[in-house]
This record gives sequence, structure tokens and C-alpha cells, in this order.
Amino acid sequence: MISKSTIDKVFETARVEEVIGDFVNLKKSGSNFKGLSPFSEERSPSFMVSPVKQIWKDFSSGKGGTVVSFLMEHEHFTYPEAIKYLAKKYNIEIEETEQTNEQKEEASERESMYLVSEFANTYFQNIMHKTDVGKSIGLSYFKERGFTDEIIKKFQLGYALDEWQAFTDEAIKKGYQLEYLEKTGLTIVKGEKQFDRFKGRVLFPIHSMSGRVLGFGGRILGTNKKAAKYLNSPESDIYHKSKVLYGIFYAKQSIAKEDNCYLVEGYTDVIQFYQKGITNVVSSSGTALTSEQIRLINRLTKNITVLFDGDAAGIRASLRGIDLILEQGMNVKVCTFPDGEDPDSFAKQNTQEELADYLKNNAKDFIAYKASLLMEDAKNDPVKKAALIRDMVTSISKIPDRIQKEIYVQECARIMDISEEVLFSTLAQIGKKELQEANKSIKKEQKAFEVVKPRIAAKKVDIQYELESKIIEALLLYGNRTEAFEDLVLKENDEGDLELKPVVHEAKVFEKIYLDLQEDEMEFSNDNFRELYYVLIDTLNQESEFALESFVNKVEPHIANEITHILMNDERYNLHDWESKNIYPKSKTHSIAQLVSETILSLRCYLIDQKVSDFKQETIENPSNSKSVLEDVMNYSNLKMLLSRKLNRVL
Repeated sequence: MISKSTIDKVFETARVEEVIGDFVNLKKSGSNFKGLSPFSEERSPSFMVSPVKQIWKDFSSGKGGTVVSFLMEHEHFTYPEAIKYLAKKYNIEIEETEQTNEQKEEASERESMYLVSEFANTYFQNIMHKTDVGKSIGLSYFKERGFTDEIIKKFQLGYALDEWQAFTDEAIKKGYQLEYLEKTGLTIVKGEKQFDRFKGRVLFPIHSMSGRVLGFGGRILGTNKKAAKYLNSPESDIYHKSKVLYGIFYAKQSIAKEDNCYLVEGYTDVIQFYQKGITNVVSSSGTALTSEQIRLINRLTKNITVLFDGDAAGIRASLRGIDLILEQGMNVKVCTFPDGEDPDSFAKQNTQEELADYLKNNAKDFIAYKASLLMEDAKNDPVKKAALIRDMVTSISKIPDRIQKEIYVQECARIMDISEEVLFSTLAQIGKKELQEANKSIKKEQKAFEVVKPRIAAKKVDIQYELESKIIEALLLYGNRTEAFEDLVLKENDEGDLELKPVVHEAKVFEKIYLDLQEDEMEFSNDNFRELYYVLIDTLNQESEFALESFVNKVEPHIANEITHILMNDERYNLHDWESKNIYPKSKTHSIAQLVSETILSLRCYLIDQKVSDFKQETIENPSNSKSVLEDVMNYSNLKMLLSRKLNRVL
């Protein structure tokens, strides 16, 4: 168990914008930050982070909360894991008690797999750095590749002994279960026998964006022609190769800072670039590029530079990945290296300055690159040239932005010496064909299920929920503030008649709300609001200095999520950057007393309407009581008229 003092220190130190900034490319938006949602596919930002309130809200998925809840949602951490991650990030020493055997057994299956992977990572590193055979075989291989001790340790490279079950035996001896060794793919089980998957290989651990070990890539060092040169961990509950990029953990901050990501093919390409000082580089680990991998980069930057070696056949096979990048609305450049060179070898032979200059001077826009590459095949063959142009227009059709699409059409027309009209016509044909295919698919589904399209009803607004939400918001933001509240009370005038007169009195916002709700014996209908209301009133009553950030960190996760939804709901309008359009929304702080009073009065009026509606229903069901019910209705109607005068509007 982690001590309370450690948890408090973590919450006091951690900055939500810094932590989330490691996973999402955040841009300033007024006093907040905005970015693309890491939980859904989108091209317009709907993710907001508030440094002042130390909370975040994702309007596309409805998720929100504190810095800890973000890590739990995004990285699937448990609460203790999130605290440990933050403690490590901010160099906070963790005080904790030893877990009992029962507590260890209660760990989730995913967590058990993470623990096994972490153990394996440490084991493989120790074998390489602390054993003679590891140093002579594994470490010497990496040294021959030109890697320094510092870079070897940074990327946590390791070596597995060339023995059938050396790792498996050691893991079981340390108390790790064979079930999880098999599920992570570290151990292969066949009947009564088990053996190490990566025996005799150097190891490249594959990390998540937060630094957790998900799996391994292993390169064989022997001359066994039957064995694969590279071997990856199999798919598991924690490792999905189509959703992972090698090096993303080390490159994420640099990618966001440089606003560009270099995409290479292999592990050593990444490491060699990083060693040369080009740190905004990741690899697809030898697999075909996927949409999920592109979206990982898209959270950090809109710009990708794809790096190819001099193998023309391999380049053509990889061009499909460029279309996938374009579909995500990203900007693509391509850079190739001289024949016989790949990113690893080229980086090794050049200085950082030479490498940086080469990348800068040789990175071409994808349309120019594709034209120069494919024109070699087409040459003077009109049929091949026509096919090439159609291929390029097909790529352009993937771009979602219409302005960018038109600019590329103009560029393509210039390069290929063909009229823009023909290209636009071809583009329209491709779009029409895709639309027809999509419609055919929809019609097939409709015919198969014979579904009648339902009428879409307008979403009904829950007035009581909205008003209760506004009361909670006032308590959270202004609960301890003293305001001048104006009430209308019945007083006798000079003629002896009773009339409403304004009376101003000062009170704390939470006191005003509490007394008004208590006077009318009003209860919150929403369970979360009711729970939060009493916790808030109690806290505000006891603490003269109410700290919102501290309060959010102490409540239960479901309550913290409710608080985030309330506080960040208005921030969604800031996503549209109204001020740039000369629209300036009025700040709530201009009239807090009026906001509080009107919200409570509006809730009263709503509840009166509900009560009157109930009375009418009672009259229908029980006509004999209609006289007494009618009196109640009249009383409530008079009360509503009084409230309407207080609100200064007809209700």
C-alpha cells in the first residue's frame, strides 16, 4: 500500500497539462489547453485540459477527471500504478508497505502480464551486462552496431541465453506463474515441455507511450537458416503490434516539440538516429503501417516524414502507408537514402549536423516524390503514364481537407503536364465511385435486415439535472466567496399594504445555497449530486480556504468524473475560438450572486410545476378530492407568481 503522504505529495506536484502533454499534443486555448481526443478518432479538437482546475475533459467520449484518472483511462493503470508512474516522473520517493501474498494473488490478469514482462526486461538486461556470455555475445553485438553504453542502457537492450529454458526456470523460481509466461509469449508450452521463445537472441523491449513493457523484438545472432532473423512477441492482452510504435515512449516529447515525426522501419534505425541526436523518430517494427499507429503520431503532430532505404521495390510496397497517413488528414513528406544505405547505416556514417541537413534537403512532398518514383517506370509509355496519374489522383482523393486537396491537384497538374480540369474530373469520378460503393453497402444491409428508418426524436433536456448541476458548479467555483444577495421580502408600506421590497444581505455562497434549499426542503434528484452536495457543504463549512484541485483529488473517481463534467462543460465552447471571430462570451464571475439566486429560484419554479402536474393527475384519478387539490394548486400558482416577480420574468 502506498502511504497517504506519498499520494498527497504526488497530487501536489503533478501538473495535469505536463502529464497529458506526454501523450497528446496540446495547444494553448485561452487559460486552457486543447488537443485531439486520445480516446476516439477525430480531426477537430474536443479534448480540453484546465491547468487552473487541474482537470481534463474529453467531449467526444464523455470521459474526464484528474491526472490520475487520465492515466487509468489511457494507459489502463490501476490507481497505485498511476501514483507510482507520477512519482517516478517527478522524482518523488514512494513510501509503501510490503504486499501480502493474498494481495499479490488479487492482481489482475493484465497486471500479472505486465509484471512478467517487466521481470523479463530486467532479466535480459542483467544477463547481458552481468554475465560473461552476455557481455561476449549480446553486448559485443550492440557495440559492433556502433551503439554506446549510454544508448544501450537507455533503450534497455538485453540478451537471452542460448539455452532452452534458462529464462523460464528463473521466472518460475522467482514466483511468476507459467500461465502468464505463456500468455505474454515469453515461454512456449508444448504438453509437458516448455522453452524460451527468445533463446539466443538480442532483445529490443517494446514500450507503450507511458513506458510500460508490452513485448519484445528478438534478433537471432547464430547462422541457423531455419530460424527467423527477427522474432516479435505474439499478440496478447497487453501487446497489439498494429497499435504500437517502437520508440514512441522515448520520442513523444521531441515529436511534439519539433512538430514532426520521422518514421523508419527497424529497431536499429530508431536507436541509431536517437544516438545521433535525431530523437523524434519511431518505427513500425517491420510490420505494414496501420491506421492505429498513425493515430498515435497524430496525437503529437500533424507532420510525418517517412524514411526509406534505397530499395526501390520495398519503397513501392510501402506507398500504401502514405495513403493511410493522408486519410488521417496529416501532412506527409518522403526521404530516401542512397542505394545500399538505410537509416541505420547512413546515420552511423554521418555526423548529427550532416544527418539533419540531409533530412532537411532531401525530404520531398509526397506528390513530388511519388511522381519522380513512378515516372521512371512510365517514361514514354502513355498507358503507364495514365495509370500513374490515376494512382496519384487516388492518393489525393484520400485527403479530407478540400483546400489542401485542390492545391495538390494543381501541383500534380504542373508536375505531370496535364490540365487541372482532367484531374478534377478524375477526382470527381473516384469520389462518385466510392460514394456508390458505400451506398450499395448500405442498401445491402437495409435489404438484409428490412429495417425501417426510425424517426430521430430531439434530445429532451433534463431541466432538473441542469439546474442541480449549476448549483453544484456554484459551490465548487464560488462556495467560499462572500457576495451581496438581494431578496424580495413582503413589507408594509406607508398605506399599510404589504408589498415586495428588495433587501440586500451579505453571505457566503455555500451558506446562501444551503439555507435556501433547507428552507424549501429541496433534495437533489441525482444520486451523485446529492452525495457531492453534502461532502461540499461539510468541506466548505470546515475549511476557510477551499482548494478545488485538492478536493477533486480526494473524492471517489465517479464523483471526480462528475465534477469534471460540470466544470469543463462550458469549456467546449472555447474549442471554437470565439474570440478570433470577435465574439466575447460573458464571464460568470461578473454576477455570481445573481447566478446563484436565479438558479435556486428557477429550480423552485420547476419543482412547483412538477407539483402542480402531480395535483392535476391526482384530480383525474380521484375526483372526490378535487376541491382540496384545487386549493393546493392555487397556493402553488400564487407562490410561482411571487417567484416570477423575484426573477423579474414571466414563468
